[in-house]
Amino acid sequence: MFTLGIDYGTNSVRALVVRCADGAELGSCVVNYPSGAQGVLLDPSDHHLARQHPGDYLVGLEKSVKGALAAAKKKRGFAAAKIVGIGVDTTGSSPIPVDAKNVPLALNPKWKKNLHAQCWLWKDHTGWRQAAKITATAAQHRPQFIAKCGNTYSSEWFWSKIWRCLSVAPKVFDAAHSWVELADWVPSVLAGITDPSQVKRGICAAGHKALYADDWGGLPDKEFLEKLDPKLAALRDRLYTKAHDANETAGKLCPEWAAKLGLPTGLPIAIGEFDVHYGAIACGVAEGTLVKVIGTSTCDCGVVSASKTVPDIPGICGIVKGAILPGFYGIEAGQSAVGDIFKWWVEVVCEGDGALHAKLTKEAARLAPGQSGLLALDWNNGNRTILVDPLLSGLLVGQTLHTTRSEIYRALIEATAFGARAIIERIRDYGVPINRVVCAGGIAEKNSLLMQIYADITGCVMEVSGSSQTCALGSAISAAVSAGAHPDFASAQRAMVPNHLKRYRPIAKNRKTYDQLYTLYRQLYDSFGGLNKSADLSRVMKDLLTIKDAQPARFSKK
Repeated sequence: MFTLGIDYGTNSVRALVVRCADGAELGSCVVNYPSGAQGVLLDPSDHHLARQHPGDYLVGLEKSVKGALAAAKKKRGFAAAKIVGIGVDTTGSSPIPVDAKNVPLALNPKWKKNLHAQCWLWKDHTGWRQAAKITATAAQHRPQFIAKCGNTYSSEWFWSKIWRCLSVAPKVFDAAHSWVELADWVPSVLAGITDPSQVKRGICAAGHKALYADDWGGLPDKEFLEKLDPKLAALRDRLYTKAHDANETAGKLCPEWAAKLGLPTGLPIAIGEFDVHYGAIACGVAEGTLVKVIGTSTCDCGVVSASKTVPDIPGICGIVKGAILPGFYGIEAGQSAVGDIFKWWVEVVCEGDGALHAKLTKEAARLAPGQSGLLALDWNNGNRTILVDPLLSGLLVGQTLHTTRSEIYRALIEATAFGARAIIERIRDYGVPINRVVCAGGIAEKNSLLMQIYADITGCVMEVSGSSQTCALGSAISAAVSAGAHPDFASAQRAMVPNHLKRYRPIAKNRKTYDQLYTLYRQLYDSFGGLNKSADLSRVMKDLLTIKDAQPARFSKK
């Protein structure tokens, strides 16, 4: 038996065919999104905006699955008829405004070119004002709503984005019958669901991004939403009343999509989860294991048995029962930009390409820790954990007239590693054990310099997943459980998670220098982040943005 994992990333969609017996990967195919800048729709006048055209998801779905099946058919013993289930993971929070038939507004010619009618991609921060108001209102009236997400609601999340749409594009908001997370929408398309109220919503997206919890009856109550805006309260009735963990299926493959993809009709479709959450399963996540999926951003995931009590952890992205594995609390944290920072430096500032990435990596590897005299903050796209502040920005100190490109490149890598250490320390400080760290994603797989720096700075052995397609593999594992190929997730993980992991161990002499640098990093972190009230520099970055926004655009950026 085989399953199909479909992984929607920031710039592309990947399909992967996996054998249920042992997790062997038989065929894969990656399709880049055709719209925008590498799949992302941008607005030169607002660096907080990031959208995607939903039509790209459908094009990518068909092409990637057909490509993966074609590759798998070259392997002995495989046939499309032997596929027994499908799993889907996506970015998030990436909500889509849909009409009463579950069709995205952007697929309607009337709204095709309207940025507000597109999918609001995970890294869209335009709702930062709304996020701040949600945080303040919840702190006063419903503190339990934000206690599990570090006491701060993020501009990356569901309600911030929807409220922002209402504020700046009321016609789009009024035209939307409902809003559906990408992680829920793709499975609903495969299942042929044409009524948003019938879409099976996953607890992963609902709990981490939409303030859903069974403890208070699901989504935030209408009285609370009324305090934000009456139209948000009215929308609640058109969303959903129940969210489900991965023990539930999202539906069965409908005849239309079965024919398009060349698969049997009626295949079970696993409940949708975010990419890193399913990726954590494919990394063997268990109590005491932290999984880091390092990509354009980084998301950290861990689990604790639901039979235990997990303390509220300030600054964390969420603690949600069933969000990763059924029967466990899922704990999520992360950094808003990691690979995006390296990409910015190499491709935007240095105007290079992949070859320059390799060149700077090679040069940076010759430098000893601290040799450049540089120190950076990894906030080029805000801070997700532990400050939860999208209005923070990047910082580089220590440059001289002799500073080189490769020295800055290494400092940026070190900055992301210091940010990773801050997250690990925050989680440990609240009694959640981290005894093992498993990393996944293209950067973790390909950049040995980065992984060694992460080991040296965090003091943790960094293990790298045995699969280069971890998120898609996690979706395929969930599909195997949904199809009954394995009785539960523990059994599926034992059979399907690769155990050939590469390990990077901390180097003692490097750790000594990095401990000194981390002390300085935390001084910058706490001062510019507003944690150190005696040396509070938190307004500097925000005032710079205010001045920037007040200036007329004199030229258009490339």
